[in-house]
Amino acid sequence: MTYRRSYRERTRSGSRWRPLPVPEQKRLLVGSDHGTPVTVPPEDFAPSQRSLGWGPYGETFLRFNDDAFRALDVQPEITGGSSGMAIRLIPGERTGAVPLRSGLTGQVAGGLIIRPRFGWAGVGQILHETGWHASPELIGLPMVPGSAREVPPWVLAGPVLARLQSLLKSLTPKYREVEEILQKPRGQVIWSRYLTHSLAHGAWHHLPCRFPDLATDPLLRRHIRWALERMQRSLLGSGGTDSVAMALVGLAVRLIESLTDVIPLMPRREELDRYLMGSRLLGESLRLGIEAIAWIVDERGLGGGNERSGLPWTLPLEKLWESYIESVYRREAAKVGGEVKVGRLGETVFPLEWSDPTHRTLGHLVPDIVIRRGRSVQVIDAKYKAHLAEVDDTSWRQLERETREAHRADLHQILAYASLYEANELTATLVYPLRISTFTTLQQQHRDCATAELLHGGRHVRLELRGLPFGVVYS
Repeated sequence: MTYRRSYRERTRSGSRWRPLPVPEQKRLLVGSDHGTPVTVPPEDFAPSQRSLGWGPYGETFLRFNDDAFRALDVQPEITGGSSGMAIRLIPGERTGAVPLRSGLTGQVAGGLIIRPRFGWAGVGQILHETGWHASPELIGLPMVPGSAREVPPWVLAGPVLARLQSLLKSLTPKYREVEEILQKPRGQVIWSRYLTHSLAHGAWHHLPCRFPDLATDPLLRRHIRWALERMQRSLLGSGGTDSVAMALVGLAVRLIESLTDVIPLMPRREELDRYLMGSRLLGESLRLGIEAIAWIVDERGLGGGNERSGLPWTLPLEKLWESYIESVYRREAAKVGGEVKVGRLGETVFPLEWSDPTHRTLGHLVPDIVIRRGRSVQVIDAKYKAHLAEVDDTSWRQLERETREAHRADLHQILAYASLYEANELTATLVYPLRISTFTTLQQQHRDCATAELLHGGRHVRLELRGLPFGVVYS
C-alpha cells in the first residue's frame, strides 16, 4: 500500500508521488509447547550494543516480561556466547500469545506465540468435543502485535461465544415498569396524559397506561444479538473450511434464533461500562458476558480477523488433555455401567494429615478419574507428555535421563493413587497423547496399550500405559 506525502516530499519534477516506507512489523516469536527453546533477538528489544548482545538491558527485559512468561509457562534461560549474553525462552505445557516489552522502555515491542505441538486442528477438535470446558483464558496484559493472523478464528471466538451463551442463560425475567398506549386499560391509566394528548387530538380510544411487565432486559438482548451476528460474520469470513469454526457458526446461529424478538443494536462503550460497574451484584455470567461484548466493540482481534494485534491468552494443554480423557472414559464407562468420579469436581480428593506442618504444601492427593464397577476400580491419570511415543520410537536406554525420571515419577504417582483403593480388580492407568499416525500404527500392531502385573503384600494391581490420539474423537 502507498501513502500520499506532502508537497515538500514529492520528487523535484513533481510528476510522481513517492511511497512512504511500510511501517516496520514488530517482532513475533513463535515456538511449540515442550519444544525447542526460542532465542530472543536483542536488536528488537534493546538498544544496539557494541558487543552486539543485550548489554545491561537483558535483566530489565526479563523483569519487564516476568508476568507474561509466568502466564504462558515459559522459562527464560540466560546463556553465554561469542556475542555476550543470550536469552532463550523454554516453552512449557501451555499454548497462547503474550506481548513482549522492550528492555529499554518497558513498552510492547513484540510478541510471543506458543503453538500446540499436536497442531491447532487437534486442539480445536478437543475443545469442541469437550464443550469448551477447558477453553483459552484471557490475560490482563496489553495486545499482542501480529498475533491475530497467526491463530485460527475459533481460538478466542469459542470462549467469547461460550460467555455470550452463559449470559443469555443468566438473564432471568424480572418485573419492570412499562408505559404504553393501549386501547384497553391495563394497570394504571395516566389520566393527565390522556386528557392532554389523547382527548386533545380526538384519539379518545388511546389510553396511556403504566403497568408492571415480566421480561428480560430488551436493550441488553439487542446488544447480545449484535455481538453474535458480528462473531458469525467474522467466523464465516475467516473460518473457510475449518470444521471447528463452522461448528461455532452453528452455535452462533442457534443463539441468534433465540433472540428473534429483538433487533440487533451495537452498544456504546459507556453503556457497557455502566453494566460493568454494577455487574458484581448481578453475577459472574453478566460480568464475563459484558466483557466479551466490549472486546467485540473494541475490535480486539478475536483470532482470524483483519486486525494485526490480538488479545493475550493462554491455554493449559494438560488441563485440556485431562478434560478430553474424562470425556473418553465417561463414554466407555456408560457402556458397562461404571460410576465415574473426577478430581476436577472434587470427587476424588484424599486429604493428607501431616505431623510436620512444613510439609503441608502437599495437602491432598487427587486422582484425575476413578471408575467403579462392582468390586473393580480403575484409577486413571491423564499425562500431557510424549513418553509412550518416545519409548516406542527409541529404546528405554536411549531416552534422555530427564525423560526417564519423569516417566518413573508418573508411575510412582499413579501407584500411589491406586494404593488409596481396595478392590478385587484394581487397575492403574496412565494415558498419554499420541499423534494420529503413531496411534494408528500402534493400534494396528495392538501396542497402543501396554500392561504389567504388580503383586506386593497380597495386593494385585494391573498397570496400564495407554496412548490415545490427540485431536481425534475416539470412541
